[in-house]
Amino acid sequence: MVDKNSPLPLYYQLEEQIKKTIETEELQPGDALPSERELSESYQISRMTVRQAITNLVNKGYLFREKGKGTFVSSHKFEQNLQGLTSFTEDMKARNLVPGSKLLHFEIYPADKDIRSTLSLKDEELIYKIKRLRLANNEPIAVETSYLPVSLVPGLTPDILASSLYTYIENDLELTIGHASQTVEAAIVDAEDQQHLNINKGVPVLLIQRETFLENGTPLELVRSSYRADRYKFKIDIERK
Repeated sequence: MVDKNSPLPLYYQLEEQIKKTIETEELQPGDALPSERELSESYQISRMTVRQAITNLVNKGYLFREKGKGTFVSSHKFEQNLQGLTSFTEDMKARNLVPGSKLLHFEIYPADKDIRSTLSLKDEELIYKIKRLRLANNEPIAVETSYLPVSLVPGLTPDILASSLYTYIENDLELTIGHASQTVEAAIVDAEDQQHLNINKGVPVLLIQRETFLENGTPLELVRSSYRADRYKFKIDIERK
């Protein structure tokens, strides 16, 4: 129960108690939380106080709401360190998760002006456009669209993409991947990608754009990925200079 004589706000006490039941796995991912009315009666506090505690936990990612259904415990988020260049497959395996990929689109066509500029290509130079749904333990995590020069990565096929693109580039083509530049921002995806990611309309995603270069500085790849913000988070370690 909450302590009404404590200097700690009642909503914070309830928030901490619910969070503890989640962290100790008394409540499992996908479990429904009792209704605001039930929590209000059980803890003998106002529904407004209950609502504030739940809203805070939703904002922190512990809970999520489904309109007309209730409030549920969120699944644990996958965390990726922004320091270090790894492929999605490598990242998932490092977490003892089973990586998966569903090819949504594969095309070879002349690069448009923006892609040519990013990848330092000549006019009408051909590129691959590869769109894939990325999975972890068979759960949709991200929609990823990659652009690569055909001249630099010859022979790429959908069968090769069924495993790891970076493995093909480094082992088969014997190219050395050097570094990448990456940006992260919030975005809203279209209806098609909402369906792929199994998210509701208007739910924001983490839009990641990465430009990858070979060791000699040659642009290798432009990738735009939409990650589910409720299932993925990024971490960076910062040192004070």
